[in-house]
Amino acid sequence: MSRIDDAISDALGVTKEIKQEIIDPKPLARRTELVADDSSEHIDVDYKYSRENFYHLIERGQDAIEGILDLAKEQEHPRTYEVAGQLIKTVSEVTERLADLQEKMQKLKEVPDKGPSHVTNALFVGSTKELQNLLKNKDG
Repeated sequence: MSRIDDAISDALGVTKEIKQEIIDPKPLARRTELVADDSSEHIDVDYKYSRENFYHLIERGQDAIEGILDLAKEQEHPRTYEVAGQLIKTVSEVTERLADLQEKMQKLKEVPDKGPSHVTNALFVGSTKELQNLLKNKDG
């Protein structure tokens, strides 16, 4: 500390001791074992697992943002504001990835399993003799 800070601290009766509190982070929820038998269930399990991880990352990031903003207000140091900005950007990117995951899952579930209902420009692959035999069998 500088002499000015020491003089102000002495005048105000502020001690130099800093109380340190250890705050335990929120406990993580126990993850359940997810077991799937076929590929469609694997997709659902992976989706749920990824979604759960994104939610945890976003929640932790929001807690970290609150803490770093409090620290930035206390210290008024440019570096703490820079770190807060980077953290906010990172949390917003995770949120975007969660939205992308949701869109991809919707597209995956919307894919129809059937083929085209109308066939245009059907092409017979074979010899002319095979074609004549097919036409004769169809007529008679």
